[in-house]
Parts: sequence; C-alpha cells; structure tokens
Amino acid sequence: MAGEPQADCLFCKIVAGEVPADVVRETGTTVAFRDINPQAPTHILVIPRAHYRDAASLAAADPRLAADLLAGAGAVAEQEELGAYRIVLNTGAGAGQTVFHVHAHVLGGRGLEWPPG
Repeated sequence: MAGEPQADCLFCKIVAGEVPADVVRETGTTVAFRDINPQAPTHILVIPRAHYRDAASLAAADPRLAADLLAGAGAVAEQEELGAYRIVLNTGAGAGQTVFHVHAHVLGGRGLEWPPG
C-alpha cells in the first residue's frame, strides 16, 4: 500500500534505522543523507519517511508531502551553503531510478552543465 513501509526497500530501512546512513537533516516527514555514490562534491538524497514509488505517485497521493520533499531539498542546499544547485527526481529505471522509493537528489559544489546528459 502506498505510504506504508516496504520490507524490501533500502530507503524504508534507512528511515527505520535498520541501515546506516550519513544523515544530514531530519524532519517529521523527511530524511536527508549523503549519497554513497556521489556525482558532485555535494550529493544528498532527500526522501519522505512514507514510501511512494516515484515523484508522480507521491504528488498524486500526498501533495503536502511532495512539497515537504522539495522544501527539504532547499533546506539541505542552504545548510550545505550551495549558492547554485540542482534537484533531480528520476522516475523509472530508464531515467536512472535504482531505488524505487521517491527521492530528490540535491547536487552542487561544481558547475552543472545543461543538458545533463
């Protein structure tokens, strides 16, 4: 069921404290932690505590939580003192999503060219 923790989900396990992560920010609705395979000097993932497969399902089911996710990404960028940054939400394996628990990548600390590739 959407919103409920999934036993086989890595990010649900991080939320539950079952898998360690380098957590940089927590709120009642989100958790932010450093990516273990960073693609920029600053690469932090922001996830909702509730499980949703991707950004579209989150936005359709809980727009307020979707807003919290984006606000959390902005707060992380401010906390990390990023003057410029990118927020990326991948949807589907073909777009690079490897963990199917919605997450926002906050990338910064270097020039980020466009298009991203």
